[in-house]
Amino acid sequence: MKPKKLKKKIQQLEERLREGPQKLAKLRRKLQEAESAKALKAARKSAARATAPTGKKSPELTTGAKKPSSAKKAKRKLNLSPERRAQLAAAMKARWAAKRAAEGNSATSSDQNSPTRPTQPPENKADGA
Repeated sequence: MKPKKLKKKIQQLEERLREGPQKLAKLRRKLQEAESAKALKAARKSAARATAPTGKKSPELTTGAKKPSSAKKAKRKLNLSPERRAQLAAAMKARWAAKRAAEGNSATSSDQNSPTRPTQPPENKADGA
């Protein structure tokens, strides 16, 4: 290999080695920040849990009164454009039609095979009794 090429390769390698520790340090800093953020979030959650049971104990006595109000809670209105609303309505109608067709097919096939036989013996028993 020519000396010029060797010098160039050595320079590139030295440059990579110089950048390597910097990149490694940067990644380690990011990892440490992420871990500290996760620990902080977990601490906040545990603190919230620690305070929540004391606050929840009094409402638990009145859960019977609160549950119906949560059941009556109004659904959030979706901000849909008229075109998107029509598209969703068409998709749902198609799905419902397919479901009805599938139920109709399964009902006719099951009517032909199994339900006719079990329904006849009870009628015979009713007639005999």
